[in-house]
Amino acid sequence: MPTCETPWDARVTHARLFFLPVTTRVPLKFGSETLTSVTCARVCLTLAGPGGRAATGWGETPLSVQWVWPSKLPYADREAALRMLAGEVAEAWVAHDMVGHPVDLCFRFSRDLLPALLERFNSSSRLVEPVPHLAALVVLSLFDIAAHDAYGRLHDQDAFDTLDAAHIHHPLEAMIQPAEGYAVSFSGRHISDYLVDQAPVRLPAWHLVGGLDALTQADLTGDEPDDGYPTTLDRWIETDGLTSLKIKLRGDDDAWDYDRLVRVGRLGLPRGVTAMSADFNCMVSDPAYVNTILDRLRQDEPGIWGHLLYVEQPFPYDLEAHRIDVHTVSERKPLFLDESAHDWTYVRLGHALGWSGVALKTCKTLTGALLSACWARAHGMPLMVQDLTNPMLAQVPHCRLAAHVGTIRGVETNAMQFYPEASRPEAAVHPGLYRRRGGQIDLGTIAGPGLGYRVDEIRRALPDPAACFGED
Repeated sequence: MPTCETPWDARVTHARLFFLPVTTRVPLKFGSETLTSVTCARVCLTLAGPGGRAATGWGETPLSVQWVWPSKLPYADREAALRMLAGEVAEAWVAHDMVGHPVDLCFRFSRDLLPALLERFNSSSRLVEPVPHLAALVVLSLFDIAAHDAYGRLHDQDAFDTLDAAHIHHPLEAMIQPAEGYAVSFSGRHISDYLVDQAPVRLPAWHLVGGLDALTQADLTGDEPDDGYPTTLDRWIETDGLTSLKIKLRGDDDAWDYDRLVRVGRLGLPRGVTAMSADFNCMVSDPAYVNTILDRLRQDEPGIWGHLLYVEQPFPYDLEAHRIDVHTVSERKPLFLDESAHDWTYVRLGHALGWSGVALKTCKTLTGALLSACWARAHGMPLMVQDLTNPMLAQVPHCRLAAHVGTIRGVETNAMQFYPEASRPEAAVHPGLYRRRGGQIDLGTIAGPGLGYRVDEIRRALPDPAACFGED
């Protein structure tokens, strides 16, 4: 059994894994697939420190199959595989002999254990297609998030206040390396050096305009829910005071994509929208596709062009297999990595190919997002924090990451659009996190050690654990 050598060390001793099903009120399109339900994986993790002290922490993420594993395989088969993989990661997370801060634990697990674990899982699986690395990171992320929460609770500190040299074993230069030819050094630097001095309590909220979303009453088809929440974009803007819109595009129909940008822009700008982004759904293979749309927009719709803040991930997920030079796109508008930014090494590759910014997600591990943020900040790349339609507990670290790393404009948050009722117990404790008011979310209710969930006050009925590992 590993021992904790310093007062700040911790080791994982126990994990309880839960699966919580959620149904969307309206469909959400991901690339060629449409999401109508999702399973959220949640874990309660126990960390032990010196002197017999122990604390539990919570982590959660949606297993958004269509996003993490785009494929023609049946949805049920892919989801079942991710559930099984979550059980194996839980067992391995408890069984490993590592001690330290959650950053130390996740860094070593990601580097030393996850690749072999995923290879074994894929070789033993009956699926004709392997589980992708991105899907494995999403599975790992809930354990990493829970470790950060438990560590803060173990030491009675906010988790974001422990990201310094006093707590983390690995020096930053041992975890990330700068791009060649840049006068950048991580020697003597720490994650805490790259966080904002004072995290804001309120953040601008980005609203997702899905490819299937009705913009006005004229677009309604008659099968939209009558549940008291807005359905059309114009009503969302009015109700929530929205100022920031992320526009989902097809990436394989330039006429539709251009028309969608123009329609959303013409609807939004007169209603107080001041920022938009374009998400091409990773469906583009040639930069000319994006450039043609942007050039036409600049010429014919200068008002919309002026409020288009950035372009998000037009190109395929696998950055190594698709090393597309994207400098011509980023010369027109800031171009942000999202699905391809698995970790800082992919950010470094994207930087070399001409990508200008990074969209972080806690679902690729909070530790990985923090390390990518450090790398990007050091190399002058702006940041955003994008949503995985995070409900319930998953919303808290997602929004806290955005507050602490400093983004170009707030945080994308859209669970209240697609399954607001799923977060009712959490919203009773943190109303400002699960409803947008004046175009913003409010983190003022976050309090206490760890990630500040205040989980003891949340009246959430959980199902029986799907799996338990480690010491009771």
